[in-house]
Amino acid sequence: MTGQVSTTRLIATTALLAVRAIRRHVLRSFLTVLGIVIGVFAVVTMVTLGNGAARSVHDQVSGLGANILAVLPGTATGRGGGGETPPPFKPEDVDAIRDPIGGVTAVAAQAQASATAVFNAANWPTTVNGTSDAYLDAQNWKLTDGRRFSDQEEQAGKSVCLLGTTVTKNLYVGQEPVGTTLRLGSISCTVIGVLATRGQGGFGQDNDDTVIMPLKAVQRRLTGSRDIRAIIVAADPAYDSAAVQESIAALMRQRRNINGGKLDDFTIFDSKQIADTLSSVTGMLTAIVSAVAAISLLVGGIGIMNIMLVSVTERTREIGIRLAIGAVGREVMLQFLVEAVVLSCIGGLIGLVLAFFTTLGLSALLAIPFVFDPLTNIMAFAFSGLIGVIFGYFPARRAASLNPIDALRHE
Repeated sequence: MTGQVSTTRLIATTALLAVRAIRRHVLRSFLTVLGIVIGVFAVVTMVTLGNGAARSVHDQVSGLGANILAVLPGTATGRGGGGETPPPFKPEDVDAIRDPIGGVTAVAAQAQASATAVFNAANWPTTVNGTSDAYLDAQNWKLTDGRRFSDQEEQAGKSVCLLGTTVTKNLYVGQEPVGTTLRLGSISCTVIGVLATRGQGGFGQDNDDTVIMPLKAVQRRLTGSRDIRAIIVAADPAYDSAAVQESIAALMRQRRNINGGKLDDFTIFDSKQIADTLSSVTGMLTAIVSAVAAISLLVGGIGIMNIMLVSVTERTREIGIRLAIGAVGREVMLQFLVEAVVLSCIGGLIGLVLAFFTTLGLSALLAIPFVFDPLTNIMAFAFSGLIGVIFGYFPARRAASLNPIDALRHE
């Protein structure tokens, strides 16, 4: 017990001496730890911003809907070479996917057209999506006001519509849209509901800049054909999305008469796979940038070792006096080692504070989430302390190995 008290008292006394030594040369001490400050600041800032960017990418792709498969005509790399345009999908393709494939919870056809929405004196160019209530189910898209399409409206292709929040804000100022009639190009439609805000999509588009109408209404009055631009499929999370995707691909190959070694003339996008891939790429880039930033920590460690060697030389006579009056080499070594660690930890703490406020501001400026990671901050601070131990060991050992007589003679 006495030994533990003595050790604790020794460490406390040594830390106090280290702080006093640092305070004697405040400017030199600050310049010494500047490398540690920059290193910790750079690493924590890069990791925090990288995590925020990854979260932003994941949230944007998730805006497409969770476990969503989008089936599109054509290939992901385009037709190239002036080949034939792949045939569009037909309503029968939608019915074929809905019935026999396990794990499918909702299937919605989608046709699309561009039009200028006009209400009173306001107008706004937007995208008109023709689809069904199943599309809202697949996307888990709620309404903030009004109602969804009725079965009769979908079957008859009634001219009714749901508005995204971007369209609502630009057309309706201080007025409720539900129940009003607006014009889309040359047609009129009655607003029956307002969609909840979805935000930016996975490819930079504004999900809220849309007007949704029954599929048959858009086909009959805007596109002029029964062609379907996309089929949106919602998969049950309990099922393997890759297996569902393969089942859909096999069905589409059969229905589109793709046999033998012919390439598919359609593409299936999996929102989950896209989100995972983009997050993985973002994480890899963050790791590379953080590794480069961590080099400054090593530079800071070299600076600490250099200044500690200078300190040992300046305080050689002081070391000789301590050794002459009974201090052992271990105590002298501990004094200089603690001084190096205190310097490093001060630098690490300053770097963490600067990184916190910088990333908070940059996250708001870049419009990405601020993702505070306690583990990253703790590891950065611990590593700064480890730098002090590693680069302070050699100067501390050199101080402890001085000959008391030679040290006392030093001028």
